[in-house]
Amino acid sequence: MPDAQTLNSVLSSYGVSSLAGAGGFSWANIVGGIIFGIIGWSAFMYGKREKSIRPMVIGIVLMVYSYFVANTFWAYAIGIVLTAALFFWRE
Repeated sequence: MPDAQTLNSVLSSYGVSSLAGAGGFSWANIVGGIIFGIIGWSAFMYGKREKSIRPMVIGIVLMVYSYFVANTFWAYAIGIVLTAALFFWRE
């Protein structure tokens, strides 16, 4: 297993400054993605069972958005807003 210095030197040869620059994901981002992914899966399954499109769509967005948001603050902010939308934006 190569050490961090070797990985950073290989990445710098490709123009990436460090491992954090390779995608910007941190442990907080990964944990948030898992938590909001579980909430999204639950919302999707609920919407499918109740034949309601709104929780299904919000659930899909909750499961997918964390792949596209690298900033931890925005990842949690979007997840909290979408989770709140499940409860406050009902039919």
